[in-house]
Amino acid sequence: MIGLILGETNFPKKILKKIKNKKKYLIIDLTKDKKFKKDENSHSVFLGQFGKIINILKDNKCKKVLFAGKVNKPKLSSLHLDLKGIYYMPRIIKSSKLGDAAILKEIINILKDEKIKTISSLFFNPELTLPKGNYTKVKPNKEDKVDINKAITTLNRLDQYNFSQGAVVRNKKVLAIEGKGGTQKMLKKCKSNKFKNKGVLVKFPKKKQDLRIDLPTVGLKTLIQCKFAGLKGVVLKDKKNIFLERKKCIDFANKNKMFILSK
Repeated sequence: MIGLILGETNFPKKILKKIKNKKKYLIIDLTKDKKFKKDENSHSVFLGQFGKIINILKDNKCKKVLFAGKVNKPKLSSLHLDLKGIYYMPRIIKSSKLGDAAILKEIINILKDEKIKTISSLFFNPELTLPKGNYTKVKPNKEDKVDINKAITTLNRLDQYNFSQGAVVRNKKVLAIEGKGGTQKMLKKCKSNKFKNKGVLVKFPKKKQDLRIDLPTVGLKTLIQCKFAGLKGVVLKDKKNIFLERKKCIDFANKNKMFILSK
């Protein structure tokens, strides 16, 4: 029995499709609108109900869990803490001072203390990550490569602050870095009527990210936003990404003379 701790985005649906009728599973549904409530194996809980979550997993003999999808960080007042949630909350608050990645790592440690192992989000879906290579007809030219290197250098410098996993660079200039608002908000800042097919989005994981549960994710929506921002390409880290709707993304990029690169 595997425990699936599921949040927003289409990624959880991909996992469910892969393992249904193949492996026994249960769902801990952390989505806002309880999207998985129709599944007979689904349990709707609030993020702060550690006791309930752990009891559900243990009662069903789940020794392994997999996280998938985005879970929006709620306000402390809306966590619906149970007794075990209150017990563990000081650890969560302490880790929160080091950023979201530290919170996720502490949740993994809490589960480990409860004898529950966390496995990679891609354990059942290794095909959803891009290995090294260029996936489109268009390839980065010399100017693109300069922008790519500038973005990577910027992210590496920010890494010591555990701050960002995304950067946009055009003409050697950093237009935006990804903050708490995520990729969509970052790309909106970069919208330009002056430029077309110029500049890059680079999404690399932070060094302190736990790659079992926290990987940069790109899908068709991201490619569409890049087009409207006037960007030419998207660059991901080799096998350290989640790439959704692969065929649709590649077709869209080819149609709009964009590139998709994993390096």
